[in-house]
Amino acid sequence: MTKSHRIPEELPILPVRDTVLFPGIVLPLTIGRESSLALVNSLEGDEKLMGVLAQLDPRVEDPGPTDLHSVGTLAKVHKLVRMPNGNMVAFLEGMERFRLLELVGMRPFLRARVEAIADVFVGPDAEREALKLNVIDVFREVVSRSPQLSDDLANSAAAISDPARLSDFIAGNMPSLSTETRQELLETADVDKRLQTLVRELSREREVLELRTKIQEQVEEQVGQSQREYLLREQLKAIHKELGEADDTVAEVEELRKKIEEAQMPAEARKECDRELKRLQKMTPASAEYMVSRTYLEWMTSLPWNKTSGTDDIDIAKAHVILDEDHYDLEKVKERILDYLAVRKLQPGAKGPILCFLGPPGVGKTSLGRSIARSLGRKFARISLGGMHDEAEIRGHRRTYIGALPGQIIQGIRRAETKDPVLMLDEVDKLGRDFRGDPSAALMEVLDPEQNVTFRDHYLDVPFDLSHVLFICTANWLDPIPEPLRDRMEIIELPGYTEEEKIHIANRHLLPKQAKDHGLKIGEQFEFTEEALREIIHSYTREAGVRNLEREIATLIRKQTRRIAEGATDKLVITPEVVREKLGVQRYRVEREVADRVGKAGVAVGLAWTPAGGDVIFIEATAMRGGRQLTMTGHLGEVMQESMRTALSWVRANAERYGIEPDFFRKHDIHIHVPAGAIPKDGPSAGVAMITALVSLLADRPMRPSVAMTGEITLSGLVLPVGGIKEKVLGAKRAGIKEVLLPAENEPNAKEDLKPEMMGDLKLHYVHTIDEVLALALGKFEPYKRPSAIPPGGRQQPAQPTFHQ
Repeated sequence: MTKSHRIPEELPILPVRDTVLFPGIVLPLTIGRESSLALVNSLEGDEKLMGVLAQLDPRVEDPGPTDLHSVGTLAKVHKLVRMPNGNMVAFLEGMERFRLLELVGMRPFLRARVEAIADVFVGPDAEREALKLNVIDVFREVVSRSPQLSDDLANSAAAISDPARLSDFIAGNMPSLSTETRQELLETADVDKRLQTLVRELSREREVLELRTKIQEQVEEQVGQSQREYLLREQLKAIHKELGEADDTVAEVEELRKKIEEAQMPAEARKECDRELKRLQKMTPASAEYMVSRTYLEWMTSLPWNKTSGTDDIDIAKAHVILDEDHYDLEKVKERILDYLAVRKLQPGAKGPILCFLGPPGVGKTSLGRSIARSLGRKFARISLGGMHDEAEIRGHRRTYIGALPGQIIQGIRRAETKDPVLMLDEVDKLGRDFRGDPSAALMEVLDPEQNVTFRDHYLDVPFDLSHVLFICTANWLDPIPEPLRDRMEIIELPGYTEEEKIHIANRHLLPKQAKDHGLKIGEQFEFTEEALREIIHSYTREAGVRNLEREIATLIRKQTRRIAEGATDKLVITPEVVREKLGVQRYRVEREVADRVGKAGVAVGLAWTPAGGDVIFIEATAMRGGRQLTMTGHLGEVMQESMRTALSWVRANAERYGIEPDFFRKHDIHIHVPAGAIPKDGPSAGVAMITALVSLLADRPMRPSVAMTGEITLSGLVLPVGGIKEKVLGAKRAGIKEVLLPAENEPNAKEDLKPEMMGDLKLHYVHTIDEVLALALGKFEPYKRPSAIPPGGRQQPAQPTFHQ
């Protein structure tokens, strides 16, 4: 079934932008183009008819045949109103759909031949009726929720019985429909399809309006709460004003604003502070967020964003004097610091190095950092990293956490009050790692000059420039430091002190410091003899540094302080006898210990490197009846156990050359032990001592007294170089050793690191092979002589080595 109205075959065409006119809809249009005005002025008679076609592109000023849609609406002009600016407003009523066949004229306005498009009804009437009712219901919901649509539209739509008129009415009164959707509805002749399209579009509009209503309600609720808080705050201000009390909140905000202005922070940090300050102004002081924002702003304004130490004029000679005053020796470290100062003097913008002082406890690593800061004229801050497990200790906690604070790096900068302090990261080798993160990984950004220019603390969440900070790390041991972190640092080793150096340090630094701390005067109330200091060093301390030495000196000075407090007036001269009287029994008698142990066969003295400096270790070997079993004890690592197996293999292969029965291992079990079993031990450097202990045992020849050795061994009998030569030699000297056997390839290290004054009467031997080691440690050997043949009628027992247990 179809329905159609009479329509002229030729019509004047009015192109319109972003507008679609539907049949049955009255629409006011503003007409301003010259061609459109000419069209309107040409209309005559009672029925002024024209065709309204929408443009494909609204930007086209003079549309042609290809710029217009092919389907439009026949419109009747009801009224024309001329505007003061020359434009006209035409009130048009849509009459009927038409299709453009061809244009028959372009000037002064468009004219075209058209044909009518009748509404088409294809589906069953019941289905169309259901669609119509559905459209009316959804349209009613849309009207009730939309602030732009009048409530009368729902009633008007419900009164329309014709489905075609209903679809045109709703489409013409829905401003939210896009121009493309409107044109699609106009071009659809099938009324059922038109209703289905409307149901889809109206349902989508209903969902949008529901969401909009929900959002609006939430906003109104928040705004209502904010207005309530605002009114209450205004009332509170009025109450304070009436009582003559100052508004603390306003004063705090103004004070923070002033601090932000004075902080001279970078643009990004300033922007973040301004944003946070605006939030703070809108909060009530009683809220938890108020204190979080206020604390954040206080941290931001207290940081030295642009404040330096002001030491542009660097005096290298003065810095050298300061370093010499505070520390004895340590020439390599002092030279490196003076080199850095020279670079800063010629290139002030140079990035600071990342130094790492590596050495045993008590050698002055931390105090050296203070001296460097004093020589540079900078502030000093120290951060202890020992036992730190949480990555947030370095980078800080995010502000979402209760009690959040910046990391230790930013806190150290704040304590120093300048952006270029000397920042000491103490005990970097003792960082931990667990489920909370890896602090050493966080340190990699801090200690990288290429990255720390924009270091971003989690709490601040803005970049902070750390490139001007002189970072100094300290460590007792290099192995626990991860390789990527180690690669970012310049390692400077601080070896242990010799006896002479300790005496110099005691006289120049420790004694004056302890005298000042205890309120006594050196020379007037007490005096230390050199022999007394040597007695303390030898018998009461066993260390690479001077920490225990200072502790024992303090103990002796306290004794004199107590005497003076009790009424004594005489000066106390501290001699070795006084030391033994006041400090009690000697704690270390290393020389006697070495002599007692080495006096037996099967014992050798090796040298070991420890985080506390070099030390002697004893390798003990014994044998018992059995066969082919090697026992190794003493809390040994895998590498050290392999060295013991290598030593036993070499001795078995070369037994006859040293007067040892070749089959000794077939008839005896060997047990090698390294005393101090509670202390873990590892490494290959005790290999020569293990061979010496085995040969000493099996040849029944004690090792020469006061001889110690170090070196890795091979099955071919070579002695390979090892590390820690300076520490090991100094440890041997502290233990009373007179001769030390070193690998020949370590000779350059020894000559560079060990000065003659350090050595004293200690003698060094450089060896290439195990044969040289045994010759120096045990003396010369006669080759093993096999037993002669058994004479007729006689019996002879095979020779057996004698073991001293």
